[in-house]
Amino acid sequence: MNFRKFKKNAKALSPVIATIILIAVTVAVSVVVAAWMGGMTIGLMGNAEQASMTNIVLTAPSTATVTVQNTGAATVTITSATIDGNTANMYNSTTLAPLSSVPIVKGSSVTFNVTAITGVTFTDSAQYTIKLMTAKGNTETNQATYSGP
Repeated sequence: MNFRKFKKNAKALSPVIATIILIAVTVAVSVVVAAWMGGMTIGLMGNAEQASMTNIVLTAPSTATVTVQNTGAATVTITSATIDGNTANMYNSTTLAPLSSVPIVKGSSVTFNVTAITGVTFTDSAQYTIKLMTAKGNTETNQATYSGP
């Protein structure tokens, strides 16, 4: 008989209070997960390469003077180039010294020459595709039209 008396006097959480507690716990867990995922995303995206060719000047017979601007948060290193799919060499635009790679520090731009090894001789009013590859495997592609000598 004491058991029945105990059961009648037992107090439990009301459904409203239980619902509020469940919502509060869910929101707290969501905030923690969002902060963790945000930290991971920033860590992954912080090293993303963001470079673009801002100027291309084609000169005879098969040289392109290319300006590349780095707008990302990390240094971008150009490791190879092609002109219309043909392998090209990179050269310092001032000294004409060969370049094996072109590092571009964040927030800066670099101008260098790209000369096709074989297969390309510029013709007047023709359009050519310049493709640059980075050390991380990304590509930047742009086109320019040759205006003759």
